[in-house]
Amino acid sequence: MGAEKWVDIGPEAEFRVRPLTAVRAGGVALAIVCRDGEISAISGACNHVGGPLGEGRLEGDYVVCPWHHWKFHRQTGEGEPGFEADRVPSYATKIEGGRLHVDVNPRTPRHKTPHAPHPLARAVRREPGAVRVAGLSTTVMDRAHPRFSGSEELLGHALEHARTALGADTRLLRLGELSFGACEGYYSKSARACTWPCSITQMDPKDQLDQVYEALVHWADVVLVATPIRWGAASSLYYRMAERMNCIQNQVTTHDRVLIRDKVAGFIIVGGQDNVQAVAGQQLGFFAELGFLFPQFPYVAHSRGWTAEDMERNVEVLRTSRELREGAAALVERCTSLAARLLASGQAPARVARGGRKAHALASAEPSRGAAPES
Repeated sequence: MGAEKWVDIGPEAEFRVRPLTAVRAGGVALAIVCRDGEISAISGACNHVGGPLGEGRLEGDYVVCPWHHWKFHRQTGEGEPGFEADRVPSYATKIEGGRLHVDVNPRTPRHKTPHAPHPLARAVRREPGAVRVAGLSTTVMDRAHPRFSGSEELLGHALEHARTALGADTRLLRLGELSFGACEGYYSKSARACTWPCSITQMDPKDQLDQVYEALVHWADVVLVATPIRWGAASSLYYRMAERMNCIQNQVTTHDRVLIRDKVAGFIIVGGQDNVQAVAGQQLGFFAELGFLFPQFPYVAHSRGWTAEDMERNVEVLRTSRELREGAAALVERCTSLAARLLASGQAPARVARGGRKAHALASAEPSRGAAPES
């Protein structure tokens, strides 16, 4: 792999006190491993998205990436059994005068096995057709023993109105019927560890939040989110979904890429107790950060107040209220009208400038850890 280029990286003893150490030598990120008294070195940059292997952990003979848990052999750099061809470079080591030296010209090359891109990773391109309205119901219930849901009832009415009166295409997604994992906080490890599509979706083929990503990013022009109020906040399922949306918003940080453009959001909020404005405020702020736009009066809500604990009466009101159904229909009309104007304008910019709290790029020192791995 070229002429030898030995670099002194420090006292040998320093690399024997822990199984795994991250270092840089000659501009190359390395993971130094000590197992059973033997020291070896492999690249410190994971094949996946450049995660810092030297900051991971040792599992038997394999270094496990701290970002997404890819594994590479401590001596050869080969992937775990079944993935041996997906390997990172390995490096020769020697000890002279009690100091550890590494030849930073690799003895084996990096090899990335081609992986078909995830379907969600395709370019975002709006195909011709009618305005498309996706409804997200975030209420929680046992579907085998369903109960009446006021938020889902109004969402269903809005979608039916959009379909029959406005000629829109519609799609209903009930989060309670989807199996999806909670956010695992990859962003907390590094902004670059939070990927699009979501790392969980990429690693777990059974994760069904891909249906929500597909609807929001690729399919819908309008998104209607319906939630009950639970202890003054949106439903637990809403927040579980919202945490997993960080991968959409984080693309602005890591790639200056806006996935949500010229899309409209509206909200249906129903609660036995008050706090409508706080729930609406969180949703408006969050969906604005994703890139959604809003019509005038972007939500319709119902609450009988803190002292109205007679929930049977609350259900009766929702079942029979003409005003609430008219309000839900008017909301979807405002949303689809704005979406239609945006589609008709055909003036979506080729690039959306950074804005808000994401106006800054990543710190200059960070890309060296998540940049393209060294060969």
